[in-house]
Amino acid sequence: MTTRRRLLPLAIAALAAALMLSGCSVVEGILPKPAETRDAQSGEIVGGGTTDVFTLSIGDCLNDESSSEEVSEVPTVPCSEPHQYEVYGEVTLTGDEWPGDEAVTQQADDGCSAQFQPFTGIAYEDSTLEFNYYTPTKGSWEEMDDRLVTCVIFDTAATTGSLAGAAR
Repeated sequence: MTTRRRLLPLAIAALAAALMLSGCSVVEGILPKPAETRDAQSGEIVGGGTTDVFTLSIGDCLNDESSSEEVSEVPTVPCSEPHQYEVYGEVTLTGDEWPGDEAVTQQADDGCSAQFQPFTGIAYEDSTLEFNYYTPTKGSWEEMDDRLVTCVIFDTAATTGSLAGAAR
């Protein structure tokens, strides 16, 4: 056997081992992620999974650790499990023409801020809780007629249960 013939089986074995070790992540990237399970009557999430951001509902709890600016799906969980965020409001933007990122952000901030106190029972300025939002992108505005801002509330520590009426 020449050196070349000895190295080929070693290279094949190393490649097979690498594929076996990374197989879970390779397969995970190929296979679709399971969707959340909702109660047929209430619509509440009873089993965690992946949820399209366009189908999030007020009261949904989620964990979003995405570093991407554009998000199309998020991992959701029942609110009885530890989670980072809870959907607490929605704002529908108006207009035919894309108003620009700054205008969308300002409208989202104003709309979500206005819904904070009715949801928590305390003014944002007096609260220890924070909020953020998912906004339309120029592409989703123009291609999908997306005008919905989804407001999410969070505590800096993981939360279990709803923050509705938390008054903190």
